[in-house]
Parts: sequence; C-alpha cells; structure tokens
Amino acid sequence: MSSNFQIKKFRILISILFIILLMTFLMPNEGKFRYEYQKGRPWIYETLIAPVDFPILKSGAELREERNKISSSTIPHYRKKPSEDFLQNVKSVVNAELPDSTSDFVFKFIDDTYKAGIMDESPDSAYTGGVIAVVSDDGISYLPMGELKNRVEAYEAFETFVKTHHFDTLKNNQSISLLQRIFPSGVVTPNLFYDNSSTQASLKNSLSDVSPTKGIIYSGQLIVSNGEIITAETEQILDSFKAEFEMSMGFSGNILLLKTGHLLITAFIVLLFAATLWFLSKDMFNDPNSFNFLLLLFILVVLSTLFVMDTSSRYLYIVPYSVIALYLYSFFSSSVVIPLYAIIMLPIVFLSQGGFEIYFANLTAGSAAFFTFRYWDRGWLQFINSVFVFCALSLVYISFRLIEEGALSIPDGNLFIYFAWNSLLVIAAYPFLFLFEKLFGLVSNSRLRDLSDATTPLLTQLAEEAPGTFHHSLQVANLSESAAREIGANVLLTRVGALYHDIGKLSNPSFFIENIPAGEVSAHKDLSTEQSAAIILSHVEDGMALAHKMRLPSAVSEFISTHHGKSQALYFFNKFVNEGGNPDEIGKFTYNGNLPTTKEHVVVMLADSVEAASRTLKQFSANHISELVDKMVEERLESNQLVESQITMKEINIIKETFKRKLLQSHHGRITYPSRKR
Repeated sequence: MSSNFQIKKFRILISILFIILLMTFLMPNEGKFRYEYQKGRPWIYETLIAPVDFPILKSGAELREERNKISSSTIPHYRKKPSEDFLQNVKSVVNAELPDSTSDFVFKFIDDTYKAGIMDESPDSAYTGGVIAVVSDDGISYLPMGELKNRVEAYEAFETFVKTHHFDTLKNNQSISLLQRIFPSGVVTPNLFYDNSSTQASLKNSLSDVSPTKGIIYSGQLIVSNGEIITAETEQILDSFKAEFEMSMGFSGNILLLKTGHLLITAFIVLLFAATLWFLSKDMFNDPNSFNFLLLLFILVVLSTLFVMDTSSRYLYIVPYSVIALYLYSFFSSSVVIPLYAIIMLPIVFLSQGGFEIYFANLTAGSAAFFTFRYWDRGWLQFINSVFVFCALSLVYISFRLIEEGALSIPDGNLFIYFAWNSLLVIAAYPFLFLFEKLFGLVSNSRLRDLSDATTPLLTQLAEEAPGTFHHSLQVANLSESAAREIGANVLLTRVGALYHDIGKLSNPSFFIENIPAGEVSAHKDLSTEQSAAIILSHVEDGMALAHKMRLPSAVSEFISTHHGKSQALYFFNKFVNEGGNPDEIGKFTYNGNLPTTKEHVVVMLADSVEAASRTLKQFSANHISELVDKMVEERLESNQLVESQITMKEINIIKETFKRKLLQSHHGRITYPSRKR
C-alpha cells in the first residue's frame, strides 16, 4: 500500500475524531428528560410522583382560544377631532336657508348627533363588545355603540329627519335640497377616527395578562401510575413537568459523565455512518474531500437544530433538512443517498423535543425530494419538488396525529405554514451546492450533465480539429458508461471523464493515428522514436494544462492523468529497442501520469485501451473480441497499473464481460444489398 494511501487513511481518521469531539462539544450541557410518552399509550415506567411543585401549562389550543377571545372583545379606540368650525358653517347655512322658527330646531339635531359622535368606519364585524373608547386630549372615555353612527348611518338619519319634518323648502336655493347645502360632497364628515395604534396597544396589554398556566401540581402528588393509559389531561401534566424539569430542575448530575454520554452517542452515530459508507462506497470513504463534505453535513444538522431550538422546537419544522438529500444526490451515486441521509439526520432524535417525529417527517420528505428531483431539477420545475416535500411533511404530521387521537385532529394549523416555508427553503438552499463544489473540489451532477453535452466549446473544438480522437472518446464513453452502471460506479462522472480524457491531443492532433486520414503519410515519418514518443506522451500533460485553462473540475481532469497511468508507449519503445536502443531507457517512453485510484478511473483506463486495440482486429467474432479484452485487461494488471485502486477482481470481471458484450454489439454485421441487373 502506497504512502499516499496511508496519508489519506490518516486524514480520514483525524476527520472522524474531530467531528466526534466537535459534536460532543456542541451538545448542550443539559440532561435529557428520561421519560418518553404518547397520548393513548400506557405509561411504561414506574409510578410517577411529583418531586416538586410545578404549574400546569395551558396547551397551545387553549392559549390560542383565550387570545382569540380577547382579540375579538378588545375595545376599538377612536380619536375625536374638533368639529366646531364645521358646525359653525352648518349653522350659518341653516340660518340662511330656513325660517328662524325652524333653523334652531334643525341645527340642534345636527349638533346633538355630532356631540354623540360620527365614526369614519364601524368596528370590525368580529368585535363582540358594546362600547368604543374615545381618545382625546382629556383622556379616554367610553361610549355605547348604540348611541353612535357611522357616516352612512348619520346621512340616512339626517335625510329621514328632513323628510319627516318637511324641511325641503329653502329661502335662496329652491332647486337644491337642504342636505345638499349642508353636505355638498354628498357624504357626512365624521369626527371619530379609528386609532389603530391605541387599539393595538390595548390588545397587547390584554394579551400580556394571559396566564400561561391553569393550575398547579404539588410535591408528592400522583402524576401517573404504571400501566395507566395516558389521556390528554395526563399528557398536559407530563408536558408541564418536562418543561419544569428543563427550565428549573435541569441537570444535577456529574457534568463529566454527561459529556461522556454525549461522546459515546456521537461516536456511535459517526462510526455507524463510517461503517455504512465503507460498505456502500469505499471510494467515497477513501476520498478525503468527499468524506469531509459528508462530515460537514453532520455539523450543519447539529448547528441548525441547536440554533432553532433556542427559539422554539416547533420551528424545527421550518428547517429545510431535505436539501441535504439533494446535496448527496448531486455529488454521489444514488445508491448511497438514502442510507447516508438517514444517518446524517440522526442527531435530531437526540437533540430535539419530539425528535423522532421531526426526524421521520424530514426523512420522508428528503426521500421524496430525492426521487422527484431526478425528473424536475432545472429552472421553475424545481418548485414541483417543493410540492412533494410539503405533501410528505403534512402527511407524516397527520399520520402521527391519527395515531395519537384515533381521529383527524389538527391541534396546530400553523405547522402547515411552517411546512410550506420548509418546502420553499429547500429550493432556496439548493444553490449553496455550488459553494460546496468549490470548497471541497467536488463536482455536482448538474455540472457533469453540462459537461457531457457534446456541443460544449471544448468538445466542439475536439470534434473539429481532432475528429478521430473525438469519435474514439465517444466510443470509450459508451463502453465506460455501461461498465460503470454494471459495477455501481458513478455513471455520469465516468462518461464525462471518458469524453475529456484525450483532450490533450488537441495540441498535436495530426501525430495521433486516429486523426490521420487513410492514404496520408504519418507525421512521425521524419522523427526519431524518442521524438515521436515524447509527442505521444505529452498529450497527458497537455491535457492537464488545457483542463486547468478551461477550469474543468479536478474530478474530471483526474481522468486525463490516470487513463494511461504509468504505462509505456509500447509501439515506440519496442521499435526503439529493435533499432538497437537501450531497454534501460524505458523512462523516455513511460507516461508521467498517476495511477487510477477510483473505480471510475479504472473503467476509463480499461475502456480506452480496449477500444483502441479493437481497431486492430481483422475479425470481430465473439472469440476474437473476448481474447482481445482479456489480453488488454491482463496487461494493465501485470504492469501494476491498478494497485492503488479500490476495485475488486469481481468488478474487473464484470467490466470485461460488459466490454465484450458491447463490442460484439457495436461490430454487428450488415447484409449486402444486391445490385440491379437491369
């Protein structure tokens, strides 16, 4: 095993130790309430006696009902504005238009109405009280609503008064009614205006007086007996005891032992994760970048859970945990997503109240997002995934309520608003994927799909300037994709790596046999074997330089440096030796690349050599193809090109059989069309 591999192992062990210690440190120094209970289920612990006095907390439904009642009965506040100037104008109009015997009578009616008060608008229809508060410079006074009118009611009252007493005949304006003269705008000017700030201040004071408790349990009082079925009332008392424990009683044990417990739980979770990753994908386990990214997801789960819990555990339903499943899907093989997601989410169970329900709801939602995101992952279509996340969260929540109540009871409808925010934040948090891509040197499926498009500038240039190499790369990509799928490797990454593995040939395309048209003289004819070999070998370094210039992801450029490993350009080496050259100078004919380390690297290396060698076959029978594939793979094994890769012989055999099948299919026969004799 190479020293490089040993260093990677050491770094991974350091990362595991670091994440265990960090998560242990982040865990709050609080003892966990030892009892788990659920309404409708029996109490499985010993009979519980109250160790201290504690208040019985009102349920959320009770508090909402009480607050709604206060809100509907809060007295609306109005601010009274002076109306003397307006009434003086009315008096002058009445005196000018009506006889002296009636003008005082009419004005008195109008004046009395304004003194009682005319509101600009009536209180909300939900208001159940019988008075309003009038705010003035002298303070607050309360008026019965029955004595007040709004502007519409006041106009109707004035109109009825005028018609009843036949005050339509005017001295100076026979064509204009009295009401038109008094109210030329057609509406009554109010003098009581709704004061929202005063009303809300009054409501706030009233709500602040609402007591969160409704009784008390005294020390020594029975809370629940062993085997007793937990009712809604008992559950409320247990919830109150739990709240008192966490707020006042707290943790009274040994802090060192508490932290030891946190350390062990954290270690079990992380080691479970590491073991799962080892059995699912050794390549990911042995890749420090991938492994550290996965550990970062652990930290994000813990930090977001602790941060939100400082406000309220109910707000955990807003946290878009499902986006972690999308991050996993974007970077890694789909076969590992759900198991890793399930383990990464485990800290929620130990950190939060009602942790299992929150864990299961988000596990279901994340699984739904994982399956739907494969079909709707671009543009506005991503919002379709939000719908599935919302539905998954809602259905799990309803399912738990059905288990508890035996009926469809929704105690807190606001949670559905939280679910809606959660589903939208999943889409909002997804773009952070590209930040992680840069930080950890990973490449997302989205980026790989873009790179696999044959119309990208680099592949277009390859097709135009080195068409033979481009065609070879397409064939290698097809072979590699099939083999990667068979052994459970990253299919998309393998295909992209195969498409770009030979881009270095763009520097000297005419020196590679596949780009030399039939009948033309080879560009190597005037070169020595050493010069020719140097040009052939340089396409690896040229490819790496071009990949860096075009900013290809490192995960893709690795295929350029590993597709030949440290093998030799045997054609020119053998020619060199046959011409009398020193065999010890083999270094001049050896690729300065890297040995493949992943299954994907191995697949492309083998596909490259097999596809190129298949061009030399004269017969394409099953036996000839089988012998060729076996020979090319055996050469790579015997020359130790695969010693640093984490691939098994079983997988290599699967790759060989896949190559044989695909080559036999691609070199199928065709019938000869008969020519017409006349």
